[in-house]
Amino acid sequence: MQAQILSFLKVFIPFSIFLILIQFGLVNYVFKTELYYSTIAIYGFHVIATFLIFLFLAFVHKTFSDKTGFAFMACSLLKMLAAVLFLLPMMLNDVARPFLDLMAFFIPYFLFLIFETFYAVKLINTK
Repeated sequence: MQAQILSFLKVFIPFSIFLILIQFGLVNYVFKTELYYSTIAIYGFHVIATFLIFLFLAFVHKTFSDKTGFAFMACSLLKMLAAVLFLLPMMLNDVARPFLDLMAFFIPYFLFLIFETFYAVKLINTK
């Protein structure tokens, strides 16, 4: 299990840093816009959620390897609910450009979801 986590982190950390730097540069230097949530807050949510999901999936795969797919689906659903709760204050407040804020959140959301899916499939295919 520790080898799986280290293998995951070797790819996850550079992936996360790369995405953070791209979005930070786009938001602050290209578009020069003010968002409701900072880039750091958005990526804090994504990084923590993705890492916790992978830890849970690695645990489930170690103990109940035939249930890893179901655990991934459950974690994905919980992450969606957490995303709604994370975005709720922005949706309840009168934000000038909510579309930009939603795109700043959901583009990385789907990139991290693809990353999670890749590693979940990798876990499922290992015995």
